[in-house]
Amino acid sequence: MALKFVESAELPTQWAKFTICGFEDDQTGKEHIALILGDIADGEPVDMRMHSECLTGDALFSMRCDCGPQLEAALMHIAEAGRGVLLYLRQEGRGIGLINKIKAYHLQDGGADTVEANEQLGFEADLREYDIARDMLAHLKVKKIKLMTNNPRKVNALEEHGLEVVERLPWKHGENPHNSHYLSTKAGKLGHMF
Repeated sequence: MALKFVESAELPTQWAKFTICGFEDDQTGKEHIALILGDIADGEPVDMRMHSECLTGDALFSMRCDCGPQLEAALMHIAEAGRGVLLYLRQEGRGIGLINKIKAYHLQDGGADTVEANEQLGFEADLREYDIARDMLAHLKVKKIKLMTNNPRKVNALEEHGLEVVERLPWKHGENPHNSHYLSTKAGKLGHMF
């Protein structure tokens, strides 16, 4: 992978004034960002959310998933702590892309769960890769993490890439009647810890 840092700038939000850092993957052309607050390169563990892009949940307020509320809660948490990082990775639909995600939604409307829908489309349940995060964190000089997640795969992936996850912060936000089956599938089939 040839991930390179491109530029940083101030990004004022309703919660805090973050620094936004842009990264570009030369191999895929995808752009990823990190939102930073405070000194995260001091060697102390950093509160971090590794969030995969979800246009439907993050920007269109879909209640089919819990992505938007998890993103908002992460930014609020970092702002309250006064220090932390959010990695926003362009891996829509657990890596299958936006159009395939809409196709998966259609299959879910017909009764498939989120894992079955991906598999019916010819994909694995989760195609996300986390070497992107390793390279971003290396640039940001972060080595120890308190990770906001319910996904054991994220913890394992970061540790396999040489990062120290000193704590997993349970991250349950956004449960509603429209996503209860989705969340139970993530727990039952993908091992998420709720």
